[in-house]
Amino acid sequence: MFKEDSIIGVVGSGAMGSGIAQVAATAGHPTIIYDTNTAALDKAKANLSNSLNKLVEKQKITADKAADILALTTYSSSIQDFKSCDLIIEAIVENIDVKQSVFKELESITSDTCVLASNTSSLSITSIASACNNPEKVIGIHFFNPATLMPLVEIIPGVATDMVIANHCQALINSWGKVTVMAKDTPGFIVNRVARPFYSEALRIYDEQLADMATIDWAMKEFGCFKMGPFELMDLIGHDVNYVVTETVWKQFYYDPRFKPSLTQKRLLEAKFLGKKSGRGFYDYREGTSLPEPTRDEALAKYIVNRVLCMLINEASDTKYLGIASATDIDLAMTKGVNYPKGLLKWADEIGVAQVLSTLNDLYEEYQEDRYRACIVLKQMVKQGKSFY
Repeated sequence: MFKEDSIIGVVGSGAMGSGIAQVAATAGHPTIIYDTNTAALDKAKANLSNSLNKLVEKQKITADKAADILALTTYSSSIQDFKSCDLIIEAIVENIDVKQSVFKELESITSDTCVLASNTSSLSITSIASACNNPEKVIGIHFFNPATLMPLVEIIPGVATDMVIANHCQALINSWGKVTVMAKDTPGFIVNRVARPFYSEALRIYDEQLADMATIDWAMKEFGCFKMGPFELMDLIGHDVNYVVTETVWKQFYYDPRFKPSLTQKRLLEAKFLGKKSGRGFYDYREGTSLPEPTRDEALAKYIVNRVLCMLINEASDTKYLGIASATDIDLAMTKGVNYPKGLLKWADEIGVAQVLSTLNDLYEEYQEDRYRACIVLKQMVKQGKSFY
């Protein structure tokens, strides 16, 4: 379906759109970046040139390869230039009405064989596709930021998506050197669903005043072997992104308490303390300030890690139980998409599924809250003496 010289279109010249375009052009495809904002297009063009120059300096690519990538990439403020595209990937604001409007327009100007994809991180592919007359050629292709560096891409067929098209898209993205996983069209797909407890349970522990932010971050890095703590990571992602994804997933799951957002994080968003990019978030990054020191209490740290980890495993288990993705794809998604030290279901086997269930049951007994209800598959596995692998 796709060829080596298939033309790729990208809607949106922001960091994500530009990154996706660079990946496509690096793989040898003529690539068109479209944006209504000409200043943003100029910035994207300058950024690509600077990025490629750095890669040449570091000897990651040759000067000839950089020149080829630049030659393959064109910038346009006219959507009509997408007429000859074989695949168009939309990477714009997370607003369903805006996306549906864009997809409807794209379908009206492209060929019947052109595949339309969304890079949405949390919105329904099926809902986006419903704006089109031919929803079977609409799919989710979700890259992670920065697209040029992060290996994972989630492939998400909607209810109406032709699975032949889905398989061709997966093969194409694999040919770009990416690691792909296939997921059902459910809120948050794999990564943004399974990862919610990494933030929400850390916030709950903080709100309960069991530990401060620095201690929780230290515990998750020192004893959980995560590359970043949850508060550091939320500050890096930005609360305008991280909180909104949490709220979106929560709403789309009919306000399931497992995904309930934190008022603490919402207040930061309201104060415009967005994290590193604004100078303040959970931590203060302004000049002349220093980050707080953690309380290096090993017993407390192990409690924090066990509690957060078991909540993550519970969500991964539910994702497998509901057939959203296979155990292998779930573990692959979490290691390649958010750099977890190991796959959560493999981790569950190492800890012992019975131990994970015991922790969850203890939390449920203590709090009597639905957020701590254990996934049925964990109960069944313990009864049958089974493991995930």
